[in-house]
Amino acid sequence: MSRLIDDAHAGETIVLAKAGKPWARLMPLASPPPQRVPGRLRSQGPLGDPVVLLKPMEADELASWEDSPLISAAPNT
Repeated sequence: MSRLIDDAHAGETIVLAKAGKPWARLMPLASPPPQRVPGRLRSQGPLGDPVVLLKPMEADELASWEDSPLISAAPNT
């Protein structure tokens, strides 16, 4: 059983059978989502000009965003 658990932990799915019929499935648990680390980018230094984040985009830059396949693939809401 210990070897089967190690195999499952390595990513393999094991089907346990009883009388030749599938009875249970042994598989790895889903990994937990990565945790957010506040201040992780602090070592990169302060943002040069934070006001630039609030300025509207230029027309050509906005058009390139709107024509992006990432935006067009999003569902319409």
